Amino acid sequence: MSLPLTPTQTVGPYLSLGLPWPDGPDVVPDGTPGAVLVGGTVVDGTGALVPDALVETWQADPDGRFDHPDDPRGAAKSTVEGFRGFGRCPTDDEGRWWIRTVLPGALPDEAPHGSDARSAEAPHVNVSVFARGLLDRVVTRIYFPEHADAHATDPLLAAVPEARRHTLVAVAEGPGRYRFDIRLRGEGETVFLAL
Repeated sequence: MSLPLTPTQTVGPYLSLGLPWPDGPDVVPDGTPGAVLVGGTVVDGTGALVPDALVETWQADPDGRFDHPDDPRGAAKSTVEGFRGFGRCPTDDEGRWWIRTVLPGALPDEAPHGSDARSAEAPHVNVSVFARGLLDRVVTRIYFPEHADAHATDPLLAAVPEARRHTLVAVAEGPGRYRFDIRLRGEGETVFLAL
């Protein structure tokens, strides 16, 4: 027997006051050399568009560095003027979201060498999605098709069944544009990560 969800089993819709801001999707300012647009839609398990989700992104700069104290190499100001590494975009009435950013660099191997050695991480953008019906955010990554060689040795992609890896790779839609649709459940569900 299946019962409908009750209000205590969901965490949305959200009071979005103060969460989105006008330049939230701008990880880099408009006009930044090398800037790209990354976006897509958020859909639920039935394939219906989710108009009130919130997508957050966090990424390294093109040199693979973070201007954050948690970067084990130390915080480093980006060489890209105005790069802030973080983006936030609510979905619109058609479930669409987007960010303006620059392609990230690969992250170096941080594990000790020997039996625990691992490869560097392929360039990627970390993504959190908040939406109604979720008890907590879901987390995934966006990889980019031009880094296919790096994908072959990325430790996380290697752990994902091959048939589902494509859900983590954006699709090029022309110069400087990438599409990354997020499916929260069901057939074709995006691979989400346990933290």
